[in-house]
Amino acid sequence: MPKLLSVNRILKLMGNRFEFTVIAENQQDGNEAIDQAIAEVSRIENLLTTFNELSQTSLINEHAGLRAVKVDEEVINLIERSIRISEITDGAFDITYGSIDKRLWNFDQNMTSLPDEETALASVGLIDYRNVILNKKKSTVFLKNKGMRIGFGGIGKGYAADRAKATLQKLGIKSGIVNAAGDLITWGTQANGRAWTVGIADPDQTDRPFSALKIGDMAIATSGSYEKYVTINGKRYSHTIDPKTGLPVSGIKSVSIICPSAELADALATPVVVMGVKVGLDLVNQIKQVACIVIDDQDHVHTSNNINVI
Repeated sequence: MPKLLSVNRILKLMGNRFEFTVIAENQQDGNEAIDQAIAEVSRIENLLTTFNELSQTSLINEHAGLRAVKVDEEVINLIERSIRISEITDGAFDITYGSIDKRLWNFDQNMTSLPDEETALASVGLIDYRNVILNKKKSTVFLKNKGMRIGFGGIGKGYAADRAKATLQKLGIKSGIVNAAGDLITWGTQANGRAWTVGIADPDQTDRPFSALKIGDMAIATSGSYEKYVTINGKRYSHTIDPKTGLPVSGIKSVSIICPSAELADALATPVVVMGVKVGLDLVNQIKQVACIVIDDQDHVHTSNNINVI
C-alpha cells in the first residue's frame, strides 16, 4: 500500500483565510484535488458575495421592495435553510441583518457608550426574516421592504466548507480538513491513521487552546466576543448585535458548535451567543447530533448534555 501524505494549502477566499488539508498518495493528486475544491468555493463566493453588484445576492438586495428576483435553486435552498434556522432560534439568526445601520457600531476605543434603546431599535427596523418571500416554483426571492438586505456572513463559510468537502470526496479524497476561517469540517483520519484533533481557543489567549477535541467526520464552528468587543462601565459587549434590540450582546465569551455539517455549525454558533447560556443550551439539547461548549464572561464552561470536556 502506498505511503499517504498530507497536502496543505492556505489562501484567501470569501474575504477569509481558508485552509485545505488532504491526505493523498502524492503531492500532485493532492494539489489537483485542492484546485477543484478552491474552484467550488470561488463559485459559491460569486453567488453569495455582496461585494459584486452582479451577484445574485446583490440583485436580490437591489430590488428589495420592488420585485422578485430569479436565482439559482441552490440560492433558494440556502435561503430556505437560513429561514428554518431563524425560526428555531426565534430570530436570533437572521440573514436580513445586512440592513443594519452600521454607523452606530465601530467597536473601537472611541466607543465609550451604547446608543439609546430607541436609536438601536430603529437601526434594526428592516431586519425580519419573515419578510423574505420565496417562490420555489418560479425560483424567485423577494424582499418585502425597500432598503432590506440579505447577507450570508453567518452561514456562507460553513456552506462553502461543506461543498468543498463534498467536492474532495467525489474526487476520491478519503481524509481531509477544510478550515474556513475557523469553521472547519473533517473526515477520515490523519496520514498516520490517528484521529484529527481540533483545539478550542481560550477566549483570553486565542493563540492557545483551552481544550482539545478528537473529531472525525464532524464540523466545528466557534463564535465569540474575544475577536472584537468593547468594555463600557466595566461590562464587556460583543460585536454581535441582537437583531431584536439592535444592541450588542453580553454574557458569553465564546460558543463552539460541533455537528456533522459545517453550515449548521456556522449558523448556530452566533445565535447561541445572542440567546445566552441557558436558552442557547436548551435549544442545542433539542437538536439531534449537535453539541455545544459555551464559555461565559466569568470563564465558566457550560456544555450541552451530549458532551464531556476533560
